Amino acid sequence: MLRWSSPSGHGALLCHHLERHHREAPRETRSGRNRRQAASSLDSGYEVKITTTAVHSEIDQAPAHLRGLLRHFADLRDGTHGDGAVTRADKERLFASAVDCLDPYARQTLAEMNDALLLGTGTITATGVTTSQLGDVAATWTLGWPEQQQAAIQPITLQAFYGQGFHYPHLRGGTVGDWPLNVFSDADATAELPTLRAIAAADLHNLVFQRDYRIVPATRAGYKSRPHEERLAQFSSSDTPVVVMEATEYGDCVDAPLCRHRP
Repeated sequence: MLRWSSPSGHGALLCHHLERHHREAPRETRSGRNRRQAASSLDSGYEVKITTTAVHSEIDQAPAHLRGLLRHFADLRDGTHGDGAVTRADKERLFASAVDCLDPYARQTLAEMNDALLLGTGTITATGVTTSQLGDVAATWTLGWPEQQQAAIQPITLQAFYGQGFHYPHLRGGTVGDWPLNVFSDADATAELPTLRAIAAADLHNLVFQRDYRIVPATRAGYKSRPHEERLAQFSSSDTPVVVMEATEYGDCVDAPLCRHRP
């Protein structure tokens, strides 16, 4: 079951508008700006050293999962966001559009986890863009399920976050973070799907550590690792003694007393 606060199709329209804006924006390019600044410096009598910069076409040639990181580092270098946003208001506008682009991929990530690990028992919720009293801007997608609620722990969480004191927005989970959020088109959002999957998987792993494996319905239903079973069969057919350790209620930790004292 999915609850979503924005009107149907609104996110796709904003994402398309943002992509078109970046394609048609008449702003001066970074490489052009660098050439102009260099020429101005030479005219004033100062000696300058021009370094090679990564323009959009060069970034697009990088592997998809690294393009957002390259864009983020370029923003840090230039003191801007996207195609030149400098003010908080402009960056928040880009953030809202990025959230709309990310929305279907965040929901896809959680739906995959719900089907495979929670056996369809989970509920996906999405907040849309919200602003806290402190001025932080965020959008959160969560996946909750009965065992998680009974254990009194947080749901699996994906969050786009732009803190009041931050220069740029980031992606994070409920227990893990942070990844740069530099999404300006549907193609950029698609490239973030592996990151979203990694965040969700790490979040669930940490939630199991907070309680135990029994919060995962697929594990309680008797899921077995086939390679593990094959190895046990090979060992059992030899003279090598086999010790099978049962999972404990302390998550991944083998030393139960040590686990009890972990924060």
